[in-house]
Amino acid sequence: MESVFVAGEKLLLHPDRAAFWLARKMLLLADLHLGKGAHFRRAGIAVPPLVSNVNFARLEGLIETFSPERILLLGDLFHSDHNHVWGAFCDFTASHPSIRFELVPGNHDVLPPHCYDEARLVYHPEIIVEGPFSLSHHPLEEEQRLPGKYNLCGHVHPCVKLLDRSGRGMKLPSFYFGQHEGILPAFGEFTGCAEVKVRPGDQVFVLAEDNVLAVG
Repeated sequence: MESVFVAGEKLLLHPDRAAFWLARKMLLLADLHLGKGAHFRRAGIAVPPLVSNVNFARLEGLIETFSPERILLLGDLFHSDHNHVWGAFCDFTASHPSIRFELVPGNHDVLPPHCYDEARLVYHPEIIVEGPFSLSHHPLEEEQRLPGKYNLCGHVHPCVKLLDRSGRGMKLPSFYFGQHEGILPAFGEFTGCAEVKVRPGDQVFVLAEDNVLAVG
């Protein structure tokens, strides 16, 4: 685990692709894409059926580690239309009645409102403000940025490419903190990643073999 100070606040970065905002006792996750495996299996594409179980187990481990009061999901909680995995998520939230589960919606969050009510989710607008942060699913465009607020978001599924001395590279999922926004890695097991361009002054932490490693 690594820590980083962003906008004057300390975030703990966990190798299970989550950030814990210490001062607010808030666990931040992005891009769970629950139900994605079932969605693809229904379309005839072979995806291991235990993907969702792994996601729930990792989330349970994070709750045990941090004892959060709030879990804020930065969009793309559920991949597509309703399937049986949503019921498992509802059972999961019900098993943690002391935790406030909240969703800042993303482009994949298309379930009807009663589903989010069933899961005990506080359904937020697309951009919310907490302390020095604006929180969203998509990185905010320049015209959307709020004065004095640092954007924390998801959507990109960031990774960086590390090169060895021979010039061969490996892409690793990462936490990325640039001048205007911090982008969380995709939490979901069955997700890809997109390489981000690292600029001078950026803070980047890669995820490798259950470790969080600062690079650059």
